[in-house]
Amino acid sequence: MRAVIQRVSQASCTVDGNIIGIIQSGLLILLGIEEADTTEDISWLAQKIINLRIFSDENGLMNKSLADINGRILLISQFTLFAQTKKGNRPSFIRAAKPDKAIPLYEQMIVELEKLTGTKPQTGIFGADMKIELLNDGPVTIIMDTKDRENH
Repeated sequence: MRAVIQRVSQASCTVDGNIIGIIQSGLLILLGIEEADTTEDISWLAQKIINLRIFSDENGLMNKSLADINGRILLISQFTLFAQTKKGNRPSFIRAAKPDKAIPLYEQMIVELEKLTGTKPQTGIFGADMKIELLNDGPVTIIMDTKDRENH
């Protein structure tokens, strides 16, 4: 599972001309799910994301988490995070999970983030043609992959 996490001042998702998800200060999370991902990946990644201390404190240092600033989440499914580009010019997405596997895990991530933050994340629509607007704050962009975690 891969996540591109962007600290934003604002972000929104539009489908067919309608804004379906919008936040002010918080995190825009682009989430890629691969066939090998499990519920353990969801739990680990959700905990890491909400505890990331990437928001500025009163001294301008990144010492605050999402909870510390009462920030919101906009969660967007993004299978293209698993693009393979070694051969040719057309990316391959063979590692990305098919919808029958990815949708339940995406929905579980929504539930897990809501449980951890007490607020339901704003979302896009899985598989839709989405237009994402954001104002990256910093800019701060973090890339996480659950395959990089240490096994304890």
